[in-house]
This record gives sequence, C-alpha cells and structure tokens, in this order.
Amino acid sequence: MPTPLTKTDFEALSEFRYQIRRFERFSEDVVQAEGITPLQYLLLLHVKGYPGRDYATVGELADRLQAKPHGVVALVSRCEENFLVERRPSEVDRRQVEIHLLPAGERVLAHLAQLHRTELQSLGSVFSVPNINR
Repeated sequence: MPTPLTKTDFEALSEFRYQIRRFERFSEDVVQAEGITPLQYLLLLHVKGYPGRDYATVGELADRLQAKPHGVVALVSRCEENFLVERRPSEVDRRQVEIHLLPAGERVLAHLAQLHRTELQSLGSVFSVPNINR
C-alpha cells in the first residue's frame, strides 16, 4: 500500500502543474505572435530535434506529437503552405516520406526556441529543468 500523500506533497504537485501550465501558456502566446500555431511550432521543433538526423517521417512525428498520422499529414500540409517544411521521398525507403525544414522554418524555429529556452531557464528555480546549453 503506497504511503498517503501529505499536504506538502499536494502543494508540490499543484505548483509543478501550475508551472507547466504557465510555460504552456507562455508558449502559446509567443508562438501565435509569430504567426504559427502551437502544433506547427512543435512539428518544427520535432523535425529539427529528431535524434541523429535533420528530418523526421510522418510516423515519427505522429509519435512525438502523440497524434494520428493522418492529422500529422494535414499539419505538414499547412506548414508546407507557409514554406516552413517540405516533403522529400526517402532515399533509403521509397515508401517513406521525409519532412525537412526550409529556411523560413529554420528562422521561425530558431527565434521561438530561443524564447522558450529563456523561459525554461527562468523556471529552473521552481523545479529541476534538463540541462540546456546557454
């Protein structure tokens, strides 16, 4: 049987959730001010941040976004219309389509990621934040 939570435990959980939501709200505001949606920002981030390479497949992005592949296809299409990403057939497996950032996507992402990093660093005193290069 787990140990019952104390008032201090509830306060810590409440503060943690509050800070997560505060960060999400900050993110929503700065992303929309840049003229894209929060999901478009996350798509750009996951393409650039995919481990080991500079592109991701729709399936990999669906996993990262915790979304259905058909929804990610629609999201990629909207990003393509804004010249943020492009689809390329995979040279390794022609059945796969790679999603690559375009220069405009790189610029938007770099600016927004800098803002997010600064905000995350400000939260470091509230709870442990992963080590992010300064």
